[in-house]
Amino acid sequence: MSRPLRLAAILAAAAVLGASSQPVVQLDVMSSGGFTAAYEALSTTFTVQTGIALNTVHGASMGGAASSIPSRLDRGEAADVVILAREGIDRLVGTGRVVPDSQVDLAASLVGMVVRDGATVPDIRTLDDFTRTLLEAESVAFSASASGTYLATVLFPRLGIAEQMALKSTRVVGERVGTVVARGDAAIGFQQVSELLPIQGITYVGPIPDEAQKVTMFSAGVTTHALAPGAARRLIAFLASPSAAPIIARTGMTPQTEPGAR
Repeated sequence: MSRPLRLAAILAAAAVLGASSQPVVQLDVMSSGGFTAAYEALSTTFTVQTGIALNTVHGASMGGAASSIPSRLDRGEAADVVILAREGIDRLVGTGRVVPDSQVDLAASLVGMVVRDGATVPDIRTLDDFTRTLLEAESVAFSASASGTYLATVLFPRLGIAEQMALKSTRVVGERVGTVVARGDAAIGFQQVSELLPIQGITYVGPIPDEAQKVTMFSAGVTTHALAPGAARRLIAFLASPSAAPIIARTGMTPQTEPGAR
């Protein structure tokens, strides 16, 4: 091999070795169920565009389940970015888990209702129809996170049916409400629309009436113990970008980059 060729080969090998020795940036992400469908659709694109790898776990925005995001953080699990209901992220700011002013709103989500495939689809367009459906249902399931907490502690008492609902309601921990309904363990189920739509074996009835509705904002923030805070902010900016909006909308949520977003 000629001297110029040998030199070129050595330089090329050195470049390969140098590149392989560069540390790979990886972000540890905790995402709540409500934003999971959008996150999964967007995460690969982010990694391809930036080279930043994502190691992701999922959990509820609140509650004491072992898999919930607050419980994971309490155990000291690694996290650079957390994505959860705004109420939950604000609590994490208050307890020193999330950097103040790092929160960015990503998407608004509505509470929806489902029945098992083949079951009669009730009319819940008015508050009266919705209340009658609740009272006539043999069994009801709702999540152990933000939407379920709202139903059990705010909406049912406000409708004056808290006692009746308590006798036939199941608070679902560790799985999707739609899965519970699909296998016949509950006649009707409630959760964030984005968590219901991907489930097989159920029929989506629609969002609950406006008078009963609770809009949940899903937001992202950088944790106070993030090892890669710069990369964490890049991920959050990507998820909040206009290019991410159409994908978020397809999952049943309202991206906050859209005009008139709630």
